[in-house]
Amino acid sequence: MSKFIFVTGGVISSLGKGIAAASLGRILESRGLKITLMKFDPYLNVDPGTMNPYQHGEVYVTEDGAETDLDLGHYERFTNSQMSRYNNVTAGQIYYAVICRERKGDYLGKTIQVIPHITDEIKQRILKVASVSKADIVIVEIGGTVGDIESLPFLEAARQFRIDQGEDNVLYVHVTLVPYMKAADELKTKPSQHSVGRLREIGIQPDVLICRTERPLSDQIKEKIALFCSVKKEAVIEAKDAQSIYQIPLEFKKQILDEIVLSHFKLICREQRLAEWEEKVVNRILYPKNRVKITVVGKYISLQDAYKSIYEALVHAGIANDTEIQIQKLDSEQLQHTDPAKVLADTNGILVPGGFGIRGILGKIKAIEYARINEIPFLGLCLGMQTAVVEFARNVCGLKEANSTEFNPKTKYPVISLLADQYDIKEKGGTMRLGAYPCKIYRNTLAYRLYRKSIVYERHRHRYEFNNAYRRILEKKGLVISGVYPKERLVEIIELKKHPFFIAVQFHPEFKSKPEQPHPLFVGFIKAALERASKKKQYSV
Repeated sequence: MSKFIFVTGGVISSLGKGIAAASLGRILESRGLKITLMKFDPYLNVDPGTMNPYQHGEVYVTEDGAETDLDLGHYERFTNSQMSRYNNVTAGQIYYAVICRERKGDYLGKTIQVIPHITDEIKQRILKVASVSKADIVIVEIGGTVGDIESLPFLEAARQFRIDQGEDNVLYVHVTLVPYMKAADELKTKPSQHSVGRLREIGIQPDVLICRTERPLSDQIKEKIALFCSVKKEAVIEAKDAQSIYQIPLEFKKQILDEIVLSHFKLICREQRLAEWEEKVVNRILYPKNRVKITVVGKYISLQDAYKSIYEALVHAGIANDTEIQIQKLDSEQLQHTDPAKVLADTNGILVPGGFGIRGILGKIKAIEYARINEIPFLGLCLGMQTAVVEFARNVCGLKEANSTEFNPKTKYPVISLLADQYDIKEKGGTMRLGAYPCKIYRNTLAYRLYRKSIVYERHRHRYEFNNAYRRILEKKGLVISGVYPKERLVEIIELKKHPFFIAVQFHPEFKSKPEQPHPLFVGFIKAALERASKKKQYSV
Protein backbone atom coordinates (compact mmCIF):
# COMPACT_ATOMS: atom_id res chain seq x y z
CA MET A 1 0.00 0.00 0.00
CA SER A 2 1.42 3.37 -1.03
CA LYS A 3 2.08 6.14 1.47
CA PHE A 4 1.32 9.75 0.52
CA ILE A 5 3.11 13.04 1.22
CA PHE A 6 1.42 16.34 0.39
CA VAL A 7 3.69 19.37 -0.09
CA THR A 8 2.05 22.79 0.23
CA GLY A 9 3.42 26.32 0.32
CA GLY A 10 2.63 29.54 2.12
CA VAL A 11 3.45 33.25 2.50
CA ILE A 12 4.79 33.85 -1.05
CA SER A 13 5.17 32.02 -4.34
CA SER A 14 8.50 30.70 -5.69
CA LEU A 15 9.54 29.28 -2.32
CA GLY A 16 10.93 26.18 -3.98
CA LYS A 17 8.26 23.58 -3.24
CA GLY A 18 9.30 21.67 -6.36
CA ILE A 19 12.95 21.51 -5.29
CA ALA A 20 11.88 20.55 -1.75
CA ALA A 21 9.63 17.76 -3.07
CA ALA A 22 12.33 16.50 -5.44
CA SER A 23 14.98 16.60 -2.70
CA LEU A 24 12.71 14.71 -0.33
CA GLY A 25 12.18 12.16 -3.09
CA ARG A 26 15.93 11.81 -3.51
CA ILE A 27 16.66 11.08 0.15
CA LEU A 28 13.78 8.60 0.37
CA GLU A 29 15.09 6.83 -2.74
CA SER A 30 18.48 6.63 -1.05
CA ARG A 31 16.78 4.55 1.64
CA GLY A 32 15.72 1.96 -0.96
CA LEU A 33 12.12 3.14 -1.43
CA LYS A 34 10.41 3.47 -4.79
CA ILE A 35 8.93 6.94 -5.12
CA THR A 36 6.97 8.95 -7.62
CA LEU A 37 5.89 12.58 -7.61
CA MET A 38 2.88 14.59 -8.80
CA LYS A 39 2.25 18.27 -9.35
CA PHE A 40 -1.21 19.83 -9.04
CA ASP A 41 -1.52 23.19 -10.77
CA PRO A 42 -4.55 25.31 -9.84
CA TYR A 43 -4.92 27.20 -13.15
CA LEU A 44 -7.77 26.42 -15.56
CA ASN A 45 -5.57 25.81 -18.59
CA VAL A 46 -5.64 22.13 -19.49
CA ASP A 47 -1.83 22.24 -19.62
CA PRO A 48 0.84 24.97 -19.82
CA GLY A 49 1.47 24.35 -23.53
CA THR A 50 -0.29 27.50 -24.75
CA MET A 51 1.13 29.81 -22.06
CA ASN A 52 3.75 32.45 -22.73
CA PRO A 53 7.07 31.49 -21.05
CA TYR A 54 6.97 34.84 -19.26
CA GLN A 55 3.68 33.72 -17.69
CA HIS A 56 4.61 30.21 -16.71
CA GLY A 57 8.29 29.55 -17.37
CA GLU A 58 9.53 26.49 -19.18
CA VAL A 59 7.12 23.86 -20.49
CA TYR A 60 8.62 20.50 -19.58
CA VAL A 61 7.88 17.67 -22.02
CA THR A 62 7.60 14.09 -20.77
CA GLU A 63 8.58 10.94 -22.63
CA ASP A 64 4.94 10.22 -23.51
CA GLY A 65 4.42 13.70 -24.97
CA ALA A 66 2.70 15.66 -22.20
CA GLU A 67 3.36 19.39 -21.87
CA THR A 68 3.77 19.86 -18.14
CA ASP A 69 4.94 22.12 -15.34
CA LEU A 70 8.68 22.73 -15.05
CA ASP A 71 8.72 21.12 -11.59
CA LEU A 72 8.44 17.73 -13.28
CA GLY A 73 11.91 18.44 -14.62
CA HIS A 74 13.19 18.72 -11.06
CA TYR A 75 11.47 15.46 -10.18
CA GLU A 76 13.21 13.61 -13.02
CA ARG A 77 16.60 15.22 -12.43
CA PHE A 78 16.67 14.43 -8.71
CA THR A 79 15.14 10.96 -8.76
CA ASN A 80 14.88 7.80 -10.84
CA SER A 81 11.15 8.27 -11.31
CA GLN A 82 10.08 8.92 -14.91
CA MET A 83 7.23 11.38 -15.27
CA SER A 84 4.22 10.93 -17.55
CA ARG A 85 1.07 12.83 -18.44
CA TYR A 86 -0.51 11.45 -15.25
CA ASN A 87 2.05 13.16 -13.00
CA ASN A 88 0.89 16.71 -13.75
CA VAL A 89 -2.75 17.59 -13.13
CA THR A 90 -4.34 21.00 -13.61
CA ALA A 91 -7.64 22.38 -12.37
CA GLY A 92 -8.58 22.66 -16.05
CA GLN A 93 -8.18 18.90 -16.51
CA ILE A 94 -10.20 18.15 -13.37
CA TYR A 95 -13.13 20.41 -14.21
CA TYR A 96 -13.09 19.32 -17.86
CA ALA A 97 -13.27 15.63 -16.89
CA VAL A 98 -16.15 16.18 -14.48
CA ILE A 99 -18.13 18.37 -16.90
CA CYS A 100 -17.64 15.87 -19.73
CA ARG A 101 -19.03 13.10 -17.54
CA GLU A 102 -21.96 15.29 -16.54
CA ARG A 103 -22.75 15.94 -20.23
CA LYS A 104 -22.63 12.19 -20.95
CA GLY A 105 -25.15 11.59 -18.20
CA ASP A 106 -22.89 9.79 -15.75
CA TYR A 107 -24.33 11.89 -12.88
CA LEU A 108 -28.01 11.74 -13.84
CA GLY A 109 -30.18 13.07 -11.06
CA LYS A 110 -27.29 14.60 -9.12
CA THR A 111 -26.22 18.18 -8.49
CA ILE A 112 -22.54 18.49 -9.47
CA GLN A 113 -20.50 20.28 -6.81
CA VAL A 114 -16.89 20.96 -5.86
CA ILE A 115 -17.38 18.62 -2.91
CA PRO A 116 -17.59 15.70 -3.54
CA HIS A 117 -17.29 15.55 -7.34
CA ILE A 118 -14.24 17.76 -7.98
CA THR A 119 -12.40 16.54 -4.89
CA ASP A 120 -13.21 12.92 -5.72
CA GLU A 121 -11.73 13.40 -9.21
CA ILE A 122 -8.56 14.85 -7.66
CA LYS A 123 -8.23 11.91 -5.27
CA GLN A 124 -8.77 9.41 -8.08
CA ARG A 125 -5.89 11.00 -10.03
CA ILE A 126 -3.57 10.46 -7.05
CA LEU A 127 -4.66 6.86 -6.58
CA LYS A 128 -4.20 6.17 -10.29
CA VAL A 129 -0.58 7.35 -10.19
CA ALA A 130 0.01 5.23 -7.08
CA SER A 131 -1.47 2.19 -8.82
CA VAL A 132 0.37 2.64 -12.13
CA SER A 133 3.75 3.45 -10.55
CA LYS A 134 3.50 0.89 -7.74
CA ALA A 135 5.47 3.39 -5.69
CA ASP A 136 6.07 2.98 -1.98
CA ILE A 137 5.63 6.73 -1.51
CA VAL A 138 3.75 9.23 -3.68
CA ILE A 139 4.82 12.84 -3.15
CA VAL A 140 2.11 15.31 -4.22
CA GLU A 141 3.04 18.97 -4.65
CA ILE A 142 0.11 21.39 -4.62
CA GLY A 143 0.87 24.50 -6.64
CA GLY A 144 0.07 28.03 -5.59
CA THR A 145 -0.01 29.43 -2.07
CA VAL A 146 -2.27 28.59 0.84
CA GLY A 147 -5.12 31.10 0.75
CA ASP A 148 -5.44 31.15 -3.04
CA ILE A 149 -9.04 30.51 -4.11
CA GLU A 150 -7.87 28.32 -7.00
CA SER A 151 -5.98 25.92 -4.70
CA LEU A 152 -8.84 25.25 -2.27
CA PRO A 153 -10.27 22.13 -4.01
CA PHE A 154 -6.82 20.51 -4.05
CA LEU A 155 -6.22 21.31 -0.39
CA GLU A 156 -9.66 19.99 0.51
CA ALA A 157 -8.89 16.76 -1.37
CA ALA A 158 -5.59 16.52 0.54
CA ARG A 159 -7.48 16.98 3.82
CA GLN A 160 -9.93 14.20 2.91
CA PHE A 161 -7.08 11.92 1.88
CA ARG A 162 -5.90 11.36 5.44
CA ILE A 163 -9.44 10.38 6.45
CA ASP A 164 -9.68 7.99 3.49
CA GLN A 165 -6.22 6.42 3.75
CA GLY A 166 -5.55 6.57 7.49
CA GLU A 167 -3.38 8.67 9.79
CA ASP A 168 -0.24 6.56 9.32
CA ASN A 169 -0.41 6.66 5.51
CA VAL A 170 -0.55 10.42 4.87
CA LEU A 171 1.92 13.13 5.87
CA TYR A 172 1.68 16.89 5.31
CA VAL A 173 4.76 19.01 4.58
CA HIS A 174 4.36 22.79 4.48
CA VAL A 175 7.02 25.03 2.90
CA THR A 176 7.04 28.49 4.40
CA LEU A 177 9.19 31.62 4.77
CA VAL A 178 11.12 32.94 7.74
CA PRO A 179 12.25 36.37 6.50
CA TYR A 180 15.17 38.34 7.88
CA MET A 181 14.36 41.95 8.82
CA LYS A 182 17.52 43.98 8.40
CA ALA A 183 16.25 46.98 10.40
CA ALA A 184 15.46 44.78 13.40
CA ASP A 185 18.40 42.42 12.74
CA GLU A 186 16.26 39.36 13.37
CA LEU A 187 14.33 36.55 11.72
CA LYS A 188 10.55 36.84 11.85
CA THR A 189 8.32 33.82 12.46
CA LYS A 190 4.94 35.54 12.12
CA PRO A 191 4.54 34.88 8.36
CA SER A 192 4.99 31.15 9.03
CA GLN A 193 2.53 31.25 11.91
CA HIS A 194 -0.09 32.96 9.74
CA SER A 195 0.52 30.56 6.86
CA VAL A 196 0.06 27.52 9.08
CA GLY A 197 -3.02 29.21 10.56
CA ARG A 198 -4.59 29.44 7.09
CA LEU A 199 -3.77 25.79 6.50
CA ARG A 200 -5.42 24.81 9.77
CA GLU A 201 -8.57 26.74 8.80
CA ILE A 202 -8.81 24.40 5.80
CA GLY A 203 -8.46 21.43 8.15
CA ILE A 204 -4.82 20.46 7.58
CA GLN A 205 -2.30 20.37 10.42
CA PRO A 206 1.21 20.11 8.93
CA ASP A 207 3.50 17.40 10.27
CA VAL A 208 6.70 18.97 8.92
CA LEU A 209 7.64 22.59 8.23
CA ILE A 210 10.36 23.40 5.70
CA CYS A 211 11.43 26.96 6.44
CA ARG A 212 13.06 28.97 3.67
CA THR A 213 15.51 31.45 5.15
CA GLU A 214 18.56 33.58 4.39
CA ARG A 215 20.02 33.06 7.85
CA PRO A 216 20.39 29.90 9.99
CA LEU A 217 17.51 29.17 12.35
CA SER A 218 18.57 29.18 16.00
CA ASP A 219 17.18 26.63 18.45
CA GLN A 220 15.13 29.44 19.96
CA ILE A 221 13.52 30.27 16.62
CA LYS A 222 12.80 26.59 15.94
CA GLU A 223 11.23 26.17 19.38
CA LYS A 224 9.03 29.22 18.79
CA ILE A 225 7.87 27.98 15.37
CA ALA A 226 7.24 24.50 16.75
CA LEU A 227 5.18 25.86 19.67
CA PHE A 228 3.00 28.23 17.67
CA CYS A 229 2.55 25.88 14.71
CA SER A 230 1.98 22.69 16.73
CA VAL A 231 4.79 20.65 15.19
CA LYS A 232 7.72 18.89 16.83
CA LYS A 233 10.91 20.92 17.04
CA GLU A 234 12.88 18.33 15.03
CA ALA A 235 10.23 18.62 12.30
CA VAL A 236 11.07 22.29 11.76
CA ILE A 237 13.52 21.93 8.88
CA GLU A 238 15.85 24.74 7.96
CA ALA A 239 16.08 25.37 4.20
CA LYS A 240 18.78 27.99 3.98
CA ASP A 241 19.65 29.48 0.61
CA ALA A 242 22.22 27.16 -0.98
CA GLN A 243 24.94 27.68 -3.56
CA SER A 244 23.52 24.79 -5.57
CA ILE A 245 20.07 23.19 -5.53
CA TYR A 246 21.82 19.81 -5.53
CA GLN A 247 23.02 20.48 -1.97
CA ILE A 248 19.48 20.45 -0.65
CA PRO A 249 19.05 16.64 -0.32
CA LEU A 250 22.22 16.62 1.78
CA GLU A 251 20.88 19.44 3.97
CA PHE A 252 17.63 17.54 4.49
CA LYS A 253 19.63 14.42 5.30
CA LYS A 254 21.61 16.27 8.00
CA GLN A 255 18.33 17.28 9.64
CA ILE A 256 17.04 13.67 9.52
CA LEU A 257 14.01 14.57 7.41
CA ASP A 258 13.98 11.04 6.01
CA GLU A 259 13.89 9.57 9.53
CA ILE A 260 10.98 11.85 10.44
CA VAL A 261 9.04 10.66 7.39
CA LEU A 262 9.87 6.98 7.91
CA SER A 263 8.94 7.20 11.60
CA HIS A 264 5.55 8.69 10.73
CA PHE A 265 4.89 5.93 8.21
CA LYS A 266 6.31 3.26 10.53
CA LEU A 267 8.73 2.10 7.83
CA ILE A 268 12.12 0.44 8.43
CA CYS A 269 14.60 0.91 5.57
CA ARG A 270 18.28 0.53 4.76
CA GLU A 271 20.80 3.23 5.63
CA GLN A 272 21.11 6.31 3.43
CA ARG A 273 23.26 6.09 0.32
CA LEU A 274 24.04 9.66 -0.67
CA ALA A 275 27.85 9.53 -0.57
CA GLU A 276 28.11 9.24 -4.35
CA TRP A 277 25.69 12.15 -4.83
CA GLU A 278 27.84 14.27 -2.53
CA GLU A 279 31.14 13.23 -4.10
CA LYS A 280 30.27 13.10 -7.80
CA VAL A 281 27.63 15.81 -7.99
CA VAL A 282 27.78 18.38 -5.20
CA ASN A 283 31.56 18.51 -4.68
CA ARG A 284 32.20 18.84 -8.39
CA ILE A 285 29.77 21.77 -8.55
CA LEU A 286 31.24 23.49 -5.51
CA TYR A 287 34.93 22.81 -6.23
CA PRO A 288 35.47 22.67 -10.02
CA LYS A 289 38.94 22.61 -11.58
CA ASN A 290 38.02 24.68 -14.64
CA ARG A 291 35.67 27.42 -15.78
CA VAL A 292 34.12 28.33 -19.13
CA LYS A 293 31.83 31.07 -20.33
CA ILE A 294 28.75 29.97 -22.27
CA THR A 295 26.42 32.47 -23.93
CA VAL A 296 22.75 31.54 -24.19
CA VAL A 297 21.10 33.66 -26.91
CA GLY A 298 17.37 33.43 -26.26
CA LYS A 299 14.04 35.21 -26.54
CA TYR A 300 12.94 34.79 -22.93
CA ILE A 301 16.21 35.55 -21.15
CA SER A 302 14.74 37.91 -18.55
CA LEU A 303 12.88 35.04 -16.85
CA GLN A 304 15.20 32.51 -15.21
CA ASP A 305 12.66 29.69 -15.38
CA ALA A 306 12.05 30.02 -19.15
CA TYR A 307 15.18 27.96 -19.93
CA LYS A 308 15.43 26.07 -16.63
CA SER A 309 16.27 22.63 -18.08
CA ILE A 310 18.92 24.12 -20.38
CA TYR A 311 20.71 25.86 -17.53
CA GLU A 312 20.60 22.65 -15.48
CA ALA A 313 21.85 20.55 -18.41
CA LEU A 314 24.82 22.93 -18.71
CA VAL A 315 25.53 22.43 -14.99
CA HIS A 316 25.37 18.65 -15.49
CA ALA A 317 27.82 18.86 -18.39
CA GLY A 318 30.04 20.98 -16.16
CA ILE A 319 30.00 18.20 -13.57
CA ALA A 320 31.14 15.70 -16.23
CA ASN A 321 33.97 18.04 -17.31
CA ASP A 322 34.86 19.17 -13.76
CA THR A 323 34.05 22.69 -14.91
CA GLU A 324 32.12 25.67 -13.59
CA ILE A 325 29.73 27.11 -16.17
CA GLN A 326 29.57 30.88 -16.25
CA ILE A 327 26.34 31.60 -18.16
CA GLN A 328 26.01 34.84 -20.08
CA LYS A 329 22.34 35.47 -20.88
CA LEU A 330 21.92 37.45 -24.08
CA ASP A 331 18.57 38.74 -25.35
CA SER A 332 18.35 37.87 -29.05
CA GLU A 333 16.10 40.87 -29.68
CA GLN A 334 18.79 43.24 -28.38
CA LEU A 335 21.47 41.43 -30.39
CA GLN A 336 19.63 42.45 -33.58
CA HIS A 337 20.88 46.01 -32.99
CA THR A 338 24.35 45.15 -31.65
CA ASP A 339 27.65 44.15 -33.21
CA PRO A 340 27.97 40.48 -32.07
CA ALA A 341 31.75 40.87 -31.70
CA LYS A 342 31.17 43.32 -28.83
CA VAL A 343 29.26 40.79 -26.73
CA LEU A 344 30.48 37.41 -28.01
CA ALA A 345 34.21 37.88 -28.51
CA ASP A 346 35.19 36.43 -25.11
CA THR A 347 32.67 33.59 -24.97
CA ASN A 348 33.77 29.95 -25.14
CA GLY A 349 30.52 28.59 -26.51
CA ILE A 350 27.19 29.78 -27.93
CA LEU A 351 23.87 28.03 -27.30
CA VAL A 352 20.68 29.04 -29.13
CA PRO A 353 17.54 27.53 -27.49
CA GLY A 354 13.98 27.00 -28.69
CA GLY A 355 11.04 29.35 -28.85
CA PHE A 356 8.15 30.50 -30.99
CA GLY A 357 7.43 33.55 -33.14
CA ILE A 358 9.49 36.00 -35.18
CA ARG A 359 10.62 38.30 -32.34
CA GLY A 360 14.38 38.16 -31.86
CA ILE A 361 15.01 35.76 -34.76
CA LEU A 362 17.50 38.04 -36.53
CA GLY A 363 19.53 38.21 -33.31
CA LYS A 364 19.69 34.41 -33.15
CA ILE A 365 20.80 34.26 -36.77
CA LYS A 366 23.55 36.83 -36.11
CA ALA A 367 24.81 34.82 -33.13
CA ILE A 368 24.88 31.61 -35.20
CA GLU A 369 26.72 33.31 -38.06
CA TYR A 370 29.30 34.66 -35.60
CA ALA A 371 29.79 31.17 -34.10
CA ARG A 372 30.16 29.59 -37.55
CA ILE A 373 32.66 32.13 -38.92
CA ASN A 374 34.74 32.40 -35.76
CA GLU A 375 34.75 28.64 -35.05
CA ILE A 376 33.14 29.04 -31.62
CA PRO A 377 31.54 25.85 -30.26
CA PHE A 378 27.83 26.01 -31.05
CA LEU A 379 24.80 24.05 -29.87
CA GLY A 380 21.34 24.75 -31.33
CA LEU A 381 18.13 23.36 -29.84
CA CYS A 382 14.81 23.12 -31.73
CA LEU A 383 14.32 26.70 -33.03
CA GLY A 384 18.10 26.96 -32.61
CA MET A 385 18.46 24.28 -35.31
CA GLN A 386 15.90 25.93 -37.56
CA THR A 387 17.62 29.31 -37.39
CA ALA A 388 20.98 27.60 -38.02
CA VAL A 389 19.53 26.15 -41.24
CA VAL A 390 18.19 29.58 -42.25
CA GLU A 391 21.57 31.21 -41.53
CA PHE A 392 23.45 28.59 -43.56
CA ALA A 393 21.02 28.84 -46.48
CA ARG A 394 21.28 32.63 -46.57
CA ASN A 395 24.98 33.17 -45.96
CA VAL A 396 26.64 30.03 -47.37
CA CYS A 397 24.24 28.83 -50.07
CA GLY A 398 23.33 32.29 -51.34
CA LEU A 399 19.59 31.87 -50.75
CA LYS A 400 19.26 35.38 -49.32
CA GLU A 401 15.49 35.17 -48.85
CA ALA A 402 15.59 31.79 -47.12
CA ASN A 403 13.31 31.62 -44.11
CA SER A 404 10.90 29.54 -42.08
CA THR A 405 7.26 29.64 -43.08
CA GLU A 406 6.57 30.34 -39.40
CA PHE A 407 8.07 33.79 -39.90
CA ASN A 408 7.24 34.38 -43.57
CA PRO A 409 4.59 32.06 -45.06
CA LYS A 410 5.37 33.42 -48.57
CA THR A 411 9.15 33.12 -48.39
CA LYS A 412 10.86 32.32 -51.70
CA TYR A 413 13.03 29.64 -50.08
CA PRO A 414 11.10 27.85 -47.29
CA VAL A 415 14.04 25.87 -45.88
CA ILE A 416 11.97 25.33 -42.73
CA SER A 417 8.29 24.55 -43.21
CA LEU A 418 5.22 23.31 -41.37
CA LEU A 419 5.01 19.58 -40.71
CA ALA A 420 2.72 17.86 -43.21
CA ASP A 421 0.37 16.64 -40.47
CA GLN A 422 0.02 20.16 -39.05
CA TYR A 423 -1.74 21.86 -42.00
CA ASP A 424 -5.28 20.87 -41.01
CA ILE A 425 -4.86 21.41 -37.29
CA LYS A 426 -6.99 24.25 -35.90
CA GLU A 427 -6.56 23.87 -32.15
CA LYS A 428 -3.26 24.97 -30.61
CA GLY A 429 -3.20 23.03 -27.35
CA GLY A 430 -1.37 19.69 -27.29
CA THR A 431 -1.21 19.37 -31.09
CA MET A 432 2.51 19.81 -31.79
CA ARG A 433 4.93 16.96 -32.42
CA LEU A 434 5.40 16.00 -28.79
CA GLY A 435 7.32 13.42 -26.77
CA ALA A 436 10.00 10.87 -27.56
CA TYR A 437 10.76 9.80 -31.14
CA PRO A 438 13.61 7.64 -32.45
CA CYS A 439 16.54 9.29 -34.22
CA LYS A 440 18.88 7.31 -36.45
CA ILE A 441 22.45 8.62 -36.23
CA TYR A 442 24.86 8.17 -39.10
CA ARG A 443 28.37 6.90 -38.43
CA ASN A 444 31.47 9.06 -38.96
CA THR A 445 29.69 12.14 -37.65
CA LEU A 446 30.10 14.34 -34.60
CA ALA A 447 26.68 13.19 -33.38
CA TYR A 448 27.77 9.55 -33.47
CA ARG A 449 31.02 10.33 -31.63
CA LEU A 450 28.99 12.04 -28.90
CA TYR A 451 26.17 9.52 -28.55
CA ARG A 452 28.14 6.36 -29.43
CA LYS A 453 24.82 4.89 -30.59
CA SER A 454 23.01 4.41 -33.88
CA ILE A 455 19.50 4.92 -32.44
CA VAL A 456 18.52 7.34 -29.68
CA TYR A 457 15.17 8.54 -28.39
CA GLU A 458 14.72 12.26 -27.77
CA ARG A 459 11.79 14.47 -26.78
CA HIS A 460 10.22 16.95 -29.21
CA ARG A 461 8.00 20.02 -29.05
CA HIS A 462 7.58 21.76 -32.41
CA ARG A 463 5.42 22.25 -35.53
CA TYR A 464 8.05 23.14 -38.13
CA GLU A 465 10.72 20.98 -39.76
CA PHE A 466 13.71 21.04 -42.08
CA ASN A 467 12.36 21.10 -45.66
CA ASN A 468 13.86 18.10 -47.48
CA ALA A 469 13.41 19.89 -50.82
CA TYR A 470 16.54 21.92 -49.90
CA ARG A 471 18.52 19.03 -48.44
CA ARG A 472 20.78 18.45 -51.49
CA ILE A 473 21.55 22.17 -51.93
CA LEU A 474 22.63 22.60 -48.31
CA GLU A 475 24.57 19.33 -48.15
CA LYS A 476 26.49 20.30 -51.28
CA LYS A 477 27.74 23.42 -49.48
CA GLY A 478 28.95 21.50 -46.41
CA LEU A 479 25.93 21.02 -44.16
CA VAL A 480 25.97 17.51 -42.66
CA ILE A 481 22.70 15.80 -41.82
CA SER A 482 23.81 13.37 -39.15
CA GLY A 483 20.50 12.26 -37.63
CA VAL A 484 17.01 11.58 -39.01
CA TYR A 485 13.65 10.26 -37.88
CA PRO A 486 13.78 7.07 -39.97
CA LYS A 487 10.04 6.64 -40.47
CA GLU A 488 9.56 9.90 -42.38
CA ARG A 489 13.16 10.97 -43.15
CA LEU A 490 12.68 14.05 -41.00
CA VAL A 491 15.98 15.83 -40.29
CA GLU A 492 16.80 15.66 -36.58
CA ILE A 493 20.49 16.65 -36.36
CA ILE A 494 22.69 18.92 -38.47
CA GLU A 495 26.38 19.75 -38.15
CA LEU A 496 29.20 21.39 -40.12
CA LYS A 497 32.23 19.60 -41.54
CA LYS A 498 34.88 22.27 -41.16
CA HIS A 499 34.13 23.48 -37.65
CA PRO A 500 35.56 22.33 -34.28
CA PHE A 501 32.06 21.86 -32.79
CA PHE A 502 28.89 22.96 -34.56
CA ILE A 503 25.80 20.85 -33.99
CA ALA A 504 22.08 21.59 -33.81
CA VAL A 505 19.11 19.34 -33.10
CA GLN A 506 15.37 19.54 -33.73
CA PHE A 507 14.58 17.97 -30.35
CA HIS A 508 15.12 19.02 -26.72
CA PRO A 509 18.03 17.02 -25.22
CA GLU A 510 17.95 19.17 -22.08
CA PHE A 511 14.85 17.30 -20.88
CA LYS A 512 16.78 14.03 -20.49
CA SER A 513 19.87 15.36 -18.72
CA LYS A 514 20.53 14.50 -15.06
CA PRO A 515 23.40 15.45 -12.73
CA GLU A 516 24.54 11.81 -12.59
CA GLN A 517 23.70 11.15 -16.26
CA PRO A 518 24.56 14.34 -18.18
CA HIS A 519 23.38 14.50 -21.77
CA PRO A 520 26.17 13.64 -24.26
CA LEU A 521 25.44 16.64 -26.51
CA PHE A 522 25.90 19.03 -23.60
CA VAL A 523 28.97 17.15 -22.34
CA GLY A 524 30.60 17.40 -25.77
CA PHE A 525 29.63 21.06 -26.07
CA ILE A 526 31.26 21.97 -22.74
CA LYS A 527 34.33 19.87 -23.57
CA ALA A 528 34.73 21.81 -26.83
CA ALA A 529 34.23 25.11 -24.99
CA LEU A 530 36.86 24.06 -22.45
CA GLU A 531 39.32 23.28 -25.25
CA ARG A 532 38.69 26.70 -26.76
CA ALA A 533 39.17 28.37 -23.37
CA SER A 534 42.44 26.50 -22.84
CA LYS A 535 43.76 27.59 -26.24
CA LYS A 536 42.91 31.20 -25.43
CA LYS A 537 44.19 30.71 -21.86
CA GLN A 538 40.84 31.81 -20.43
CA TYR A 539 39.42 30.34 -17.24
CA SER A 540 41.86 27.41 -17.20
CA VAL A 541 43.14 25.72 -14.05
